[in-house]
Amino acid sequence: MFSDHVPLKTTPYWWEAAPVQSLPEKPLEKAVDVAIIGAGYAGLSAGMTLARAGRTVAIFDRQHPGEGASSRNGGITSGNIRLDHATLVRKFGDDRATAIEAEGKQAREHLYSMIAEEGIDCDFKPVGRFSGSMGAKDYENAARGAEKLHRTLGIEAYAVPHGEQRDYIGTDFFRGGTVRMDIGGLHPAKFIAELLRVAQAAGVTIHSDTAVEHITPDNDKFIVKTARGQVTARQVMICTNGYTDKVDPWLRRRIVPVRSRIIATEELPADLMAKLMPRQMMMSDTRTLGFYFRPSPDGKRILFGGRDGTTLDEPTKPVAHLRDNLISIFPELNETAVTHTWYGNVGMHRDMIPRIFERNGIVYATGFCGSGVVWAPWIGHKAAQKLLGNTNESPSAFDFRAPTAVPFYHGKPWFMPLFMAMYKMQDRLKLLRAGR
Repeated sequence: MFSDHVPLKTTPYWWEAAPVQSLPEKPLEKAVDVAIIGAGYAGLSAGMTLARAGRTVAIFDRQHPGEGASSRNGGITSGNIRLDHATLVRKFGDDRATAIEAEGKQAREHLYSMIAEEGIDCDFKPVGRFSGSMGAKDYENAARGAEKLHRTLGIEAYAVPHGEQRDYIGTDFFRGGTVRMDIGGLHPAKFIAELLRVAQAAGVTIHSDTAVEHITPDNDKFIVKTARGQVTARQVMICTNGYTDKVDPWLRRRIVPVRSRIIATEELPADLMAKLMPRQMMMSDTRTLGFYFRPSPDGKRILFGGRDGTTLDEPTKPVAHLRDNLISIFPELNETAVTHTWYGNVGMHRDMIPRIFERNGIVYATGFCGSGVVWAPWIGHKAAQKLLGNTNESPSAFDFRAPTAVPFYHGKPWFMPLFMAMYKMQDRLKLLRAGR
């Protein structure tokens, strides 16, 4: 249901408290130590690390800083690794698989330490996450995974049987679930605004609305041509992720932009919010095309998101899909209006894990696969350490070969409707097996 008296807003709910905007124009530098492409979480985190190590840093973004996924996401500090342990071992070997899983804990701790130490005001709350299981098999697998997390990494994670799940979420839709207490929620637009503040205070120069058009190697440096002129840089880092454009056609063949859309309900009565989300936790489920949802930071609305699967700007069909699934979990919201809908691009690739790599002297920090709130600041920081040649920090498990190219792909994800249809069929079969 759309509100009869309030028009549906198609800009992010987050922008009302922290609007993204252009920065005052500054003259282009003639030369810098490091030029960074992309002023999102990864680029700003890298810039802070480099500037504090004494480097002169300029960051360029063709949009307003943070206008992409950094201010549009759900604000859940999940840090998911989408591949299970067996798949990680098969693809990357046992040692790297174990290191990848362990680094998720480091990345999350890095984010939380940065928020505290830098005084970042972004409504962060370490409330935990409940993940609802779609059936008995999912519950058993998730319970084993939670036990493994607790045993191997010391993370507070545990199973919640179906009979106890209403202590965590006000629905009988799921067949139990699991809880991880190392996950919380923040306000993504406030977070990017605060990262901008901290990066600029560290000495980073940020050029908004300044597209990079070409990067040309020139002996031991690079010529970075922008829409406003050119800059000479000793080193270059690219942090564009789901908004990679034609400036780097090689990367564009490897990072696939996938839409993720979120809806926000109108404000709900306090007693209803207390019933549906009694612990104010972040939420997800075990579907292949899983949904993520949460209370707004003020605890008055529910925000509900998932993969969009369309390339159209007309939101009616994907909004109806999200709302129908929200109501299937919380039937009490049948008469509740949706007031906001928006989308952003997440950057997917064939390996499905975040990645640091180097090609032709350029360092890349990219491929966050829908979990950039945790991964992007961490990967940006670790990529900056790589660029500095810092041997004092342990290398990242994500620092190795580049993802392989997607066949027949040059920037337009023509194949996404096919994959989305296949994943939706898998989820329908899962629901049928669960008796729904």
